[in-house]
Amino acid sequence: MTPMEVAALMSRDVEFIAPDATVQQAAEMMGELDVGALPVGKPEDLLGIVTDRDILYRVVAEGDAPTAIRVRDIMTSPVTACRPGDSVQTAMDLMAAQNIRRLAVRDAEERVVGWVTLADLSRRLMLDNEALQQALREVTEASA
Repeated sequence: MTPMEVAALMSRDVEFIAPDATVQQAAEMMGELDVGALPVGKPEDLLGIVTDRDILYRVVAEGDAPTAIRVRDIMTSPVTACRPGDSVQTAMDLMAAQNIRRLAVRDAEERVVGWVTLADLSRRLMLDNEALQQALREVTEASA
């Protein structure tokens, strides 16, 4: 049996935010899209990622004004990525090793062609496979 590939799970509709956007604009966009993170830049030029946790800990907790801070000032970079043809196990291993919940999916030209999240993995892979369920638990516990 061939292992399931990342391409089967990834979101292909990826919305990017500009690095010079304000943190408030990023938070508004996250709310509109109902996502917890946004890639920063463009598909051909991924500069970083900004997450709801970045906003919480790097802006709100510091008492800074979200209208005064730019996304580029709080984003995380570089972004960990995988390939569409990578196995789901490879993606889970990357997430666990890096203690992250999201992976950019890049093609051979390094262009972002998708995004895969821990939620994508858990929604699509909850099978009767105990080894898979254990791997998901480990990723969840590592990133909590």
